[in-house]
Amino acid sequence: MNLFSSYQLGPYELKNRMVMAPMTRNRAGGGNAPQPMNALYYAQRAGAGLIITEASHVSPQGLGYPDMPGIYSPEQIAGWRMVTDLVHSRGGVIFLQLFHCGRISHPSLQPEGAQPVAPSAIKPEGEAMTYEGPSPFVTPRALETEEIGKIVDQFRQGAENALAANFDGVEIHGANGYLLDQFLRDGTNQRTDQYGGTIENRARFLFEVTKEVINVLGQGRVGVHISPGNPFNDIYDSNSEAIFSHVAEGLNRFPLAYLHAVEMDLANPADYCGALNSITKKLRIIYKGTYMTNGGYDRDGAEQVLEAGDADLVSFGRLFLANPDLPERFKKNGPLNEPDLATFYGGDETGYTDYPSLNSES
Repeated sequence: MNLFSSYQLGPYELKNRMVMAPMTRNRAGGGNAPQPMNALYYAQRAGAGLIITEASHVSPQGLGYPDMPGIYSPEQIAGWRMVTDLVHSRGGVIFLQLFHCGRISHPSLQPEGAQPVAPSAIKPEGEAMTYEGPSPFVTPRALETEEIGKIVDQFRQGAENALAANFDGVEIHGANGYLLDQFLRDGTNQRTDQYGGTIENRARFLFEVTKEVINVLGQGRVGVHISPGNPFNDIYDSNSEAIFSHVAEGLNRFPLAYLHAVEMDLANPADYCGALNSITKKLRIIYKGTYMTNGGYDRDGAEQVLEAGDADLVSFGRLFLANPDLPERFKKNGPLNEPDLATFYGGDETGYTDYPSLNSES
């Protein structure tokens, strides 16, 4: 089966084409640093061809949720080094996802209670998750032009810190309504400087970040994550096909490891059947490098996508969350653990590192 064939991803030969998707779990320790149970969680899933970690903010301003890990302090680098060492000891390949939340935050999560930042001062619908519980989103502060270059530098420093933590590569989080995605979409970006207005201007920030991160890590060690059809976090665009076609074409200029496209509405994942939507189908044609898809696939659906040539790699979220040995289960057509929704975000080892493997089941 194609799902279990090896794949050359940049300098790495992946053992299979199953990728563990990035999933926020809100279980970092003090100082937003990874702790031992985080290392065990990822190491349990080292059977994936590639692991992509949960989103890790590149600065204190980038924090969007309680107990998210970061990648800007010595303590965070040391915590992530504990993770990579254990994953590598079990034969895994692991990329860190670099992230800035933008407007999807709250003053209580920001340094000195500051307003979250965004391309434009447009308040998102919905509620932020804070340490005190859900709280309505606030109107963000529009970034000054000169501040944008400083955030590009934060992503570059995040890439350098990922190297220090011995990651094999990084993924740039340009999806799901967070800062880079906010710049791409005209529903959230109403700027009149060189970062707003035209499609070319709205994509500028993503391309600048990509260039700087690749300058740090080199060829074949940087992925980019996008979500063309996903309205999660109150994100939208008047012409998604146009902006994301431009993004895919522009990314051909860079020696990326892959382009990772989300094909589902994260707010309503059960509504998705896993079929490639029209935009991502077109992106597969436009983008000439390795294409990774995420769309709520099961084993057969993933195999069909690979056999049709519609993707090179398939990432799995909830299935990997609940099944640490998912590749083995798929190979043996074994039963799957059901994910426990109540333990997705925050907490201890329960619903995190205690999902049984096939070998531990009676």
